[in-house]
Amino acid sequence: MVAPLSGAARPQIPAPPPATLAPLTAATLDAAYKANRTNATQASRMAAAHGDHKRAAADHSMASPTRRFLTFDGRGEGQATEVFGDLTHATRIAVLIPGSDTSLDTYDRFRATAVALHNRLLRQAPKGTRTAVVAWLGYSTPGTVSTTVLTTDRADEAAPHLREFIAGLRHIAGRKANISLLCHSYGTVVCARAAAGLDVQDIAFVGSPGTGADTAAALHTRARVWAARGADDWIKEVPHVRADLFGWTVGFGTDPVSPAFGARVFAAGPGGHSDYFRPGSVSLANLTRIVLGDTKEVTRA
Repeated sequence: MVAPLSGAARPQIPAPPPATLAPLTAATLDAAYKANRTNATQASRMAAAHGDHKRAAADHSMASPTRRFLTFDGRGEGQATEVFGDLTHATRIAVLIPGSDTSLDTYDRFRATAVALHNRLLRQAPKGTRTAVVAWLGYSTPGTVSTTVLTTDRADEAAPHLREFIAGLRHIAGRKANISLLCHSYGTVVCARAAAGLDVQDIAFVGSPGTGADTAAALHTRARVWAARGADDWIKEVPHVRADLFGWTVGFGTDPVSPAFGARVFAAGPGGHSDYFRPGSVSLANLTRIVLGDTKEVTRA
């Protein structure tokens, strides 16, 4: 696995370089978790000394003995990859990819989606099925109000890191584990750019502005491709076009929930842009079924 890209938007936040880790395997997981907690503790102290108490508190929370990080980088906007469940023995693994405005400062919001999914999986998984969830903040996300959120540039930078992460995950979990990518908002662009040849069973796009691909077939993946949008999601107002503007290509093309895209469209209920993993929601129920392989039980839109 590669070290995460370090955020550059807030270079004034001091933090140590990421911990130097042995290649991640089932045997080295505990050492990696400990090293990253130690790194988060150091980052918290440095942020506090710098006067950034919000970041210091976030880092301190991540240093808790109960937290398990495969990667942690407190520099700039910060990046982290957190595990919920037992990766070594999991037979069903969900990897969550966040969208814009996700950083260490807003990480708890992203973490809550992983916790909600993990709790639902624990309740719903049949006997003998072991599950795990990975929250992958492994790229510098664009700001919601920015020019970068209109292009695939950040996704193009992130895609090779996501591909390498999934390959590394296979070394930990083994060949028999089923991996699902659950991608939200701009994270759907990241997943689409990484999709070709990716060793996963399912890719789900929720709240997508478009993926940069015209069709699901253009993703060149053997995975099942899913898509959903809540009835109250403001993203439906985003024009699904791609155009050249002053030498930049902006927009992401075909709407993933449209028949033209060709994904398996599932019901997401009445929720808004931040509600796809809300406990009790239609979308969370369907995402759980996708992760567990209960594809016939997924309710369609």
